[in-house]
Amino acid sequence: MSDERVILVTGVAGYWGNRAAAKLLEQDDAHVIGIDNEPPTNNVDGLDFIQADVRNPLLVELLQEEHVETVLHLQFRETLLPSESSFEQNVMGTAKLLGACGEAGVKHVVLQSSIMVYGARPDNPMFLREDHPLNGTKKYGYIRDWIEMEKYADSFREQNSDAVVTALRFGHIVGPKADTPMTRFLREEEAMTLLGFDPMLQVIHEDDVVAALVHAVNGKYAGTYNVAPEKGMPLWKTLGLASKLPIPVLHPLAYWSVSLGGPRLAPLPLDYLRYPCMGDMRKMRDEFGFTPQYTPEETVRTLAAQQRVRKLFGKKSAEALDQDRLRDTIQRRKRARARKAA
Repeated sequence: MSDERVILVTGVAGYWGNRAAAKLLEQDDAHVIGIDNEPPTNNVDGLDFIQADVRNPLLVELLQEEHVETVLHLQFRETLLPSESSFEQNVMGTAKLLGACGEAGVKHVVLQSSIMVYGARPDNPMFLREDHPLNGTKKYGYIRDWIEMEKYADSFREQNSDAVVTALRFGHIVGPKADTPMTRFLREEEAMTLLGFDPMLQVIHEDDVVAALVHAVNGKYAGTYNVAPEKGMPLWKTLGLASKLPIPVLHPLAYWSVSLGGPRLAPLPLDYLRYPCMGDMRKMRDEFGFTPQYTPEETVRTLAAQQRVRKLFGKKSAEALDQDRLRDTIQRRKRARARKAA
């Protein structure tokens, strides 16, 4: 078994860790060790599960004893409001995990982040490159923690020049099963928008997220990469495809309401419904060598299909949606064959 690759996946009881581990185990040469505080409720055949916290000081010994080659770090607690407990688990957990990887000589670390770390601002260029400053709001816990985690990843790169660190900044993740800020926003029957604003969005299907994570593990792609379809889509078109009723609100009133009620009133920061925050995908295409399979339209339609369309809109709309879904599948398979033939 000398050719076996040992991959450690953190957060394996969570959605992303569980799906990525299952996908990695489809490869004959992969031995996948999963770590989490609790056992996964969704069983993954072939997973070597160890119940442990990534902050455990004995993690160094585990990494050494198991000869771990790659760590895929997906343990993340998403919170709207910043909290000490989420900071301790997300940020300090990442710091301690990276410290253990450095001590144990792990050669490859992959982390998940978001394009939201750039922040949505009126002075943003149309497309943000990976070296753009991280100006994301720290009023939302998950954005604050992503930014701080990336800082520790940068420090790890500087201190461990022989290790490969891959950070993937995903666009807004949408899918029928994924629980993400954008998915929650699109699942609401009525979606608050800001009167007079229709920013471009980058949405990526949950299956493409898993595929990109596995792609990163299988290669040695040093650096940070924006990951999303190169084509953006206007907010109002996104809402239309998701069959959501836009509720335009004067932006001073919307900001005032959220300032009183806190982030709980809006799963997405209002700035992202007002200003552009679009990642440049050239590095993804040219260096990372990855292409999402789903177009933005297909991605949002998969979410719409998961909603109870038949009950809400009647049989005719459900049949039309089924046609759209099959049409999208045919087109996606055509694109995949064309890429293989090129």
